Amino acid sequence: MTEEKSPVKEEAKPVTKEAPKQEAKPAIKVASPPPRRDDKRPPVRDDKRPPRRDDKRPQRTDDRRPRRDRGPLRWGIAHIYASYNNTIIHITDITGTESIARTSGGMVVKQDRLESSPTAAMMAAKKAAEIAREKGINAIHVKIKAPGGHNGPNNPGPGAQAAVRALSRMGLRIGVIEDVTPIPHDGCRKKGGRRGRRV
Repeated sequence: MTEEKSPVKEEAKPVTKEAPKQEAKPAIKVASPPPRRDDKRPPVRDDKRPPRRDDKRPQRTDDRRPRRDRGPLRWGIAHIYASYNNTIIHITDITGTESIARTSGGMVVKQDRLESSPTAAMMAAKKAAEIAREKGINAIHVKIKAPGGHNGPNNPGPGAQAAVRALSRMGLRIGVIEDVTPIPHDGCRKKGGRRGRRV
């Protein structure tokens, strides 16, 4: 007997409609992030942007500011006596023995009450600095003195700072600023009596 092969029915395949092909969109360009501050590479310049003002400045290698050559320094000493009644400015040579210029607040103002003012001190210092520069002094050490002693105040008057500032503005180079107020190490009895000053 011969076996008859039954015909195998082929399964019907589902018909699928193909979707129409879409055109490929151009890829979006992603901008690169700006360079970090610690990045040592220079930033990429856009040709449209004009260069900034800082780009024109040359890079300095040292941190110190450039100094003008003033020639050799000729030092002197400015003795400033500043009390609550007057300000006296006395410029000497470096040894302190030879006077070069001497001015005071009372020489530049008319009213007695203005002799110790900062304005009078500035005018007096300017006058002294001009005389010192004419005689070749271009740098000074400053010694500030208050009345001091066993009775006087140990704080300099209002004209001391103004005088130093005026000397500096006149082009004199300032060296050491020193306080030379006389301080008693025991001595005369203070005024005021046993029970002190009664107000």
